[in-house]
Amino acid sequence: MLELLLEYGLFLAEVVTIVVAILIITGGIFMQMSRGKSASKEPHIEVTKLNSKYDKMTEELDSHILSKAELKKHHKAQKAKAKALDKSDEKRDRIFVLHFDGDIKASRVTALREEITAILSCAKPSDEVFVHLESGGGMVHAYGLASSQLQRITDKKIPLTISVDKVAASGGYMMACVADRIIAAPFAILGSIGVVAQIPNFNRVLKKHDIDYEMITAGEYKRTLTLLGENTDKARAKFKEEIEDTHKLFKDFITENRTTVNVEKVATGEHWFGKRAIELNLVDELKTSDDYLLEQSKTKDLYEVTYEIKKPALAKLTGAFSKVLNRSSLTTQVGQNPIHYT
Repeated sequence: MLELLLEYGLFLAEVVTIVVAILIITGGIFMQMSRGKSASKEPHIEVTKLNSKYDKMTEELDSHILSKAELKKHHKAQKAKAKALDKSDEKRDRIFVLHFDGDIKASRVTALREEITAILSCAKPSDEVFVHLESGGGMVHAYGLASSQLQRITDKKIPLTISVDKVAASGGYMMACVADRIIAAPFAILGSIGVVAQIPNFNRVLKKHDIDYEMITAGEYKRTLTLLGENTDKARAKFKEEIEDTHKLFKDFITENRTTVNVEKVATGEHWFGKRAIELNLVDELKTSDDYLLEQSKTKDLYEVTYEIKKPALAKLTGAFSKVLNRSSLTTQVGQNPIHYT
C-alpha cells in the first residue's frame, strides 16, 4: 500500500511539474505578444456615454425601416435638434451608471469604491447614480463595506437608484436597501434577510483513526465551533448568540434605510419574486434596468463608469492555476470563528 502511495505521489508531482512548465512557457509567449502595446496596465476609470449607444441602435434600425425620403427628413430633424441643443446654455441632468456583480466575498467592492470616489468628485445633487445590482449575498463584513460605499452617495444628497434584474438577496438586499429607490424585474429574487453559517466537523473521523487534535487559545471565546476539535454545547450556544446578533444588526440596518418595510415580517430568511416583493415594500417599482435607462436617455445624459484593472497575461494564467490548486485542497481560517454568511 505504501509503495502504491509513493508511486502515486511521484506521478502527481510529475503532472504538476509539467502543468507548471506549460503555464510558464505559455505565459512567456503571451508576455512577448503583449510587449510593445501602448495600452496602460495601470488601474484607471473608463467612461462611456450610453446615449451614443442608444442613438446608434436607433439609427441602425431606422436605416432599414424608413424609406429614403423618411430617413432624410429624420436626419434633418435630428441635426436641427442637436444644433438647438448646442446653442442652448441649458445643461441636461446626468445619470452615472455603475454595475455590481457580487460574489460571496463581494470582490467587486474594490472597483466600486473607486468608481464612487470618481463620481463624487464631480456629481451634483441634480444628478443621479444608477447601480445595476446582481448578488445572492455573501460575507457579512464584505457586504457591509459595499453598503457603506453606497451610503457615501446618499450622504452627499445625490439620488441613488438601484435596479435588480435577477437577484438581490441577503447581502445583495443589504446593499439595495440603501437606495432612495429600488426597481426590479417582475421575477427578480429579493429578500433572504437572514444569516447562516455552516461548518463540517471531522472530530469523530480523527478519533476513529486514533488521531489526536490539540488547539490552544487565549480568551474564552477565541474559538467556538471548529473543523477538527470536539464541539461543545457551550460553544454552540455562543456561536448561535453571535449569529442572532448579526441578524439583529441586519434587521436594524434595513429599518434605518427602508422605513416602509415591516422588518419582522420579512426578516425570516425567505425570498420573494419582484411581483410579491413590491407588496411587501421591498421594491418601489417593477421595471427592468433596460427600460429605465432607455427612458432616462431621452432627457438626461447617461455615463457608464467602470474602474478597469488590466492584469498581465502571465498573472491571469498563474491566477487561474492558483484557483485550481486552492479548489483541490482544504483550507481553514486561522485565529477566527467560521465566517458568517448572509
